[in-house]
Amino acid sequence: MLVVLLLVLLSLLAVAFLAQLLRRAAWRRELRPNLEAVALGAVTNFFDTLGIGSFAPTTAWLKLRRIVPDSFLPATLNSGHALPTIALALIFIHLVRVDPWLLAACIVAAVAGALLGAPLVVRLSLRVVQCAVGVALLVAAALYAAANLHLLPAGGDALALPWGLFALAVGVHLLLGALMSFGIGLYAPSLIVLSLLGLSPTAAFPIMMGACAFLMPTCGFRFVRSERIDLRVVLGLALGGIPAVLLAAFIVKSLPLDALRWGVVVVVVYAAALLLRAASRAEPMPVVDAT
Repeated sequence: MLVVLLLVLLSLLAVAFLAQLLRRAAWRRELRPNLEAVALGAVTNFFDTLGIGSFAPTTAWLKLRRIVPDSFLPATLNSGHALPTIALALIFIHLVRVDPWLLAACIVAAVAGALLGAPLVVRLSLRVVQCAVGVALLVAAALYAAANLHLLPAGGDALALPWGLFALAVGVHLLLGALMSFGIGLYAPSLIVLSLLGLSPTAAFPIMMGACAFLMPTCGFRFVRSERIDLRVVLGLALGGIPAVLLAAFIVKSLPLDALRWGVVVVVVYAAALLLRAASRAEPMPVVDAT
């Protein structure tokens, strides 16, 4: 029953977020999706479904191609990937077994963290955003490399956690939700923490995807009202990402992901270096209120 409730709430959240996104885009005359962003959304969300992740490669490409200013990155990532992530979460929550109370608690914690983080992001200076995203990219690159070198925890076979570990998992997802607002991906750290606590990696998928699916549109409502966002890019990422998620989830069974991760490592490290170098030279940016 709890799983059904989560699926219904997630579906309603998707409809509400899409309506808000389209209203805001129409008001700003940005209803025409960026075509390069459509292709980018398709590629990154396709591999996101297979475990590569979407935030780091999207950030790298947007930075390398200078599609949006650096200060736009957190809002673009959370808003642009929200709808594809919801589609992905609906699939995994429905198909994969896990303790529904652990699932719901981690989702609530991540959303609460995002609600705390989103108001900060839209008020931060350009230098702080560049530093945060640059460090996030370096962490993502390290995780990709660790996955290829088989250094990440294999995890246990549990579908639920005892109360002490349950509380620890919830607390960690509160922090991860706040970091998501800054463009720091939740997937890899969530999977690592849950695996270290003894949860089956398969059971961790609906938790990390469900948490992202609820928190991204939740903070996205605020992001789409910000001036520091390009809604043409956001619409492009969503338009390309949703069919790519469905294709990867139901049709593609395996790909040489190790080679892909090494390629992502190189690109992501380079983009991180560019952001951190820019941050060292950036002038203070005036505060922008999104309300």
